[in-house]
Amino acid sequence: MDYKFLKTENRKDHIGILTISAPKSLNALNTVILTEINDYIDNLDESIRVLIVTGDGPKAFVAGADIAEMKIKNAQEALEFGEFGSSVFKKIEDLEIPVIAAVNGFALGGGCELSLACDIRIASENARFGQPEVTLGIIPGFSGTVRLTKICGMAVAKELIFTGKMIKADEAYRVGLISKICPLENLMEECLKMAGAILKCAPIAVKNAKASINKVYDVTRDEAIKNENNLFSECFASEDQTEGMSAFLEKRKPVFNNK
Repeated sequence: MDYKFLKTENRKDHIGILTISAPKSLNALNTVILTEINDYIDNLDESIRVLIVTGDGPKAFVAGADIAEMKIKNAQEALEFGEFGSSVFKKIEDLEIPVIAAVNGFALGGGCELSLACDIRIASENARFGQPEVTLGIIPGFSGTVRLTKICGMAVAKELIFTGKMIKADEAYRVGLISKICPLENLMEECLKMAGAILKCAPIAVKNAKASINKVYDVTRDEAIKNENNLFSECFASEDQTEGMSAFLEKRKPVFNNK
């Protein structure tokens, strides 16, 4: 599929970069862009072990969903739009590989929700986050009430969603929404550095760690612990576990299978 609003890069170091590119609308999400993202995720190159998601231009990661498109929807059409956007973001969250959001400006509404679907969020100093939907007479529709609550807690989620206010990067860091802040010109470098640190680790271990963490909120505590135990033991059937522990005992750096 040829993409009109996406730029993609598969680097030789097993890092993929997905750039949402509709700078005239500050990369606002519409059905076409969501369809392109959905196709990209469905056909993600198997060589990619870490994916970085960002927005085109210095002003916005994604400034929200396309309000002009949403304004004319009826309740049934809105349900279908919300379900589609949520399903695309769930695919991102459920990818076996880590996904890093390089938040390079406004991450509002659907843009904030997209960043929440990523595993790690690194933001530039000019980044701004918010769920302003209540100021438009609606609520977040792409799972924002769910993920913001899980990541930042109920009190923070209610304040941001009930007021629709926008917060700066330093406040986003304080409430646990992002992991790191850096100058805009260093943002991709910081994300690549983070990806590089992940790539030094055993692929099977990173995959299973993500699967275990993602399961925590979906099941009871005891079920989550059992799931972790199973994923832990599964690692012991891998070449990576043998190599990792052998390298430690032999006082050398491990060489993991990058497949």
